[in-house]
Amino acid sequence: MSERKKGKPGAVIGITMGDPSGIGPEIILKSFQNKEISNNRVVVIGDFSVMQSAYDLLGIISYKIKSIKSIRECSFGPEILNVLNLNLIKPGKLQPSKVNKASGAAAFECLRKAIDLAMNHEIDAIATAPLNKEALHLAGHKYAGHTEILADLTGTKDYAMLLYDKKLSVIHVSTHIPLLEAVTGLKKERIEKVIELAGSSMKRILGRSPRIAVAGLNPHSGENGLFGDEETRDIIPAIINMKLKGLNVEGPVPPDTIFLKAVNGMYDVVVAMYHDQGHIPLKLLGFNTGVNITVGLPFIRTSVDHGTAFEIAWTGNASENSMVEAVKLAIKLG
Repeated sequence: MSERKKGKPGAVIGITMGDPSGIGPEIILKSFQNKEISNNRVVVIGDFSVMQSAYDLLGIISYKIKSIKSIRECSFGPEILNVLNLNLIKPGKLQPSKVNKASGAAAFECLRKAIDLAMNHEIDAIATAPLNKEALHLAGHKYAGHTEILADLTGTKDYAMLLYDKKLSVIHVSTHIPLLEAVTGLKKERIEKVIELAGSSMKRILGRSPRIAVAGLNPHSGENGLFGDEETRDIIPAIINMKLKGLNVEGPVPPDTIFLKAVNGMYDVVVAMYHDQGHIPLKLLGFNTGVNITVGLPFIRTSVDHGTAFEIAWTGNASENSMVEAVKLAIKLG
């Protein structure tokens, strides 16, 4: 991060356009109507012609959008939304609501540019609109998603996906890998690292040391080896080691009760063993308000916790709630 102090008006937040065929442009424009965002320094990293088309579709009159070529050209204020124009989609060539190579390539280039700006301290944090993995692959970028691109292009080895919501927060030991691989590849060292990342990231968000709960992998957390030995072999030793390092961590808590306990206020964050174990309860409770945070990066990155929603893209009906929460959190932490 740059030398600007976090949470101060000087922090610059870069918002990536995401897949232009999806709801990204719409939810970005809608989010700027929120005063907590428009009164701060935000810049869209994407394609001006796409953003102009979405702007016209929505019939926005409360502010104007401005095409810029560099961050230095930004004119911040609630009346102007800056768009760093990368000229990715030729006017008239956008394919709304369709998975396509050009949009996948554009989404990747937006993110790559944002990463460069953050690494060069031209922006202080990144908030990302959704991309489409199939379109990304059609464009030749064989990544599982945002998290893996961010880690690769920044050279980050120890990172994790944290889903944050005021009702429930979840961090994952593994994410975009097959379930069998998530089970067979479970390692004590990785669990320890994720517990550590949970502690540091939630402390920054909450302003205090968090209460961390670690989920078991098996039913009833293995029942002392009756239903699997992953708990006794890897999860319990990891918890013990992190307790010795001073973290307030408990577990393994049975997966069928851990999220209820967290929602009821017993824990601040849950360490989930694999993607769906954590995503299902979070999306059930906070689909429109949850924020995806990649922790462990050299800068802050937040994102919506939903996809490109091609079925409603470019209709004007997409909800900006998750985008608003993602940008607000980037402003707070940036």
